[in-house]
Amino acid sequence: MMCCNGITNYTTFAHLIVNHLFRKLMLVVKKSRIKGAGLGLFTTSPIRKGDVIVEYKGERMTWAQAMKRYNNDITAARYLFHISDKNTVDAQRTMDALARYANDANGPGKTRLKNNAEYAVIKGKPYIIASEKIGAGAEILVDYSGDYWEVMLAEEKEKEENKKGKKTKAGNKKKK
Repeated sequence: MMCCNGITNYTTFAHLIVNHLFRKLMLVVKKSRIKGAGLGLFTTSPIRKGDVIVEYKGERMTWAQAMKRYNNDITAARYLFHISDKNTVDAQRTMDALARYANDANGPGKTRLKNNAEYAVIKGKPYIIASEKIGAGAEILVDYSGDYWEVMLAEEKEKEENKKGKKTKAGNKKKK
């Protein structure tokens, strides 16, 4: 019987959750090794491939509620995890939610680091799962997906162009 993203039985699932609860004690937030990323999520002990690292926690809402909260500005909604239109987690205001600090090594900043974890939805809740063995002291790095970066970078570029347009117009007015 298949349960929860390839997990074959509920005993295994229970084991993963117990590991997850124990793992929370072994995670720390500190400056990321990725330039410009701010804070990052690190482990103080080794993590096995396939282990649940942490649940992505935050306020639960619908996608429509999330978009309303951020005035349909997706770049302002950097900590949303969309599971379905009826199930979205917003960690923006949940500063103690550890998973929000996991960065993506494939982001716009150049880094030699590579992702070592992935997102998985288990029983309607988002988790970060180790995609390989992770050593003690390592930063937890998870793929946000190409869609995330495509949208974020396009929106930021549009905002920059709008700012430049306003500065040019303001500059032209001063010259008159």
